[in-house]
Amino acid sequence: QLETLEQEEQECLELRPHPTEKRTHVVSHQHGMTVSKTLQEGEAEPQCQSFCYSRAKLRGLLLEGASLLLLRVLARRHTMPPNLVFPAMDTEGNLCTSSY
Repeated sequence: QLETLEQEEQECLELRPHPTEKRTHVVSHQHGMTVSKTLQEGEAEPQCQSFCYSRAKLRGLLLEGASLLLLRVLARRHTMPPNLVFPAMDTEGNLCTSSY
């Protein structure tokens, strides 16, 4: 019964003359999960966006940290259940599926 309580991801691109920094912060709460995204391009004002997902939509969600743990367990057991698919989140914070 592992559950992601909080996750932060940061990506920096050193492109001249406008370096870009992208941050995604995911926080679990009573009603579901909030995803906050920030994009900073060069000296421009940061662009911020935030949205929420309900618990019902997140049932079985497998985020990056939990995915790594699952892969380690499967590797240690030397087994892979057929058709292993989980709800996941892409790099933009949108819900998608992850197949193993």
